[in-house]
Amino acid sequence: MGAVRTRRTLDIKGADAVMAAAESEATRNGYRVVIAIVDAWGHLLQLRRTEDAQAASVQVAVDKARTAAIFVRPSRVIEQQVSSGRLGALALHGETPDQDELVSLAGARAAFGVTEVPALTYSGARAAAEAAAAAATARGVWPVAAVVDAGGELMYLWRPDRAQVASVGVATDKARTAALYRRPSKDFEDQAAHGRPSALHLAQAVPLQGGVPVIHRGHVIAGVGVSGASSADEDNELAVLAADAAAEAARASARDGRVGQATGPAAAR
Repeated sequence: MGAVRTRRTLDIKGADAVMAAAESEATRNGYRVVIAIVDAWGHLLQLRRTEDAQAASVQVAVDKARTAAIFVRPSRVIEQQVSSGRLGALALHGETPDQDELVSLAGARAAFGVTEVPALTYSGARAAAEAAAAAATARGVWPVAAVVDAGGELMYLWRPDRAQVASVGVATDKARTAALYRRPSKDFEDQAAHGRPSALHLAQAVPLQGGVPVIHRGHVIAGVGVSGASSADEDNELAVLAADAAAEAARASARDGRVGQATGPAAAR
């Protein structure tokens, strides 16, 4: 399998179409609701709060949308599992549906456009981690290397026997920072060190060097994070090596034509 594939993602016009259809259904029925649209990772794309909708519904709507996105199924399925006695489903992160489902269905059935973008495959993520592993082993250091997808979710993790436990979370957080903010995590550490302490408090950002985005054809397709080498500088060096390896593997796949087809719910539309 190649190191890169394509995936279909909801674009701005597509999100507008979904929102318009959902809002039209709500208005037609006089529903006072909050409508949330999220991407495949559950990150908010659009939110509309109709007239007189309760403020508490904002987070509930986002949680419902996130549940549907990350479990790739209607949130009603989770509610039905609870109602039928599977109480363990209550532990799943997210909310359950109610009568607002009519509005959600109207939005989901709208005719909307999507955009195809490149995405790193498992094979590409492994290539990145193995590049960091090879370089680290040659240097006699034992860090953890984590690779996340464009949405910041873990794809591959290299944890040698001699790695410190704390590095697992730190490496993943560095990779997530690089992917979500589309820049090296070192940028935030530099900002904090040079008079911008607010960089220490950015949402889902770890201001520690060692996180590097993987870029292919102008798109951030993943993030690599390394933690636990001999120094912060070496963490960053290894992360750069890993990101470069992933980018090169993606370029090779594209040249050879080994690019997988778009996947995900939108691919069937």
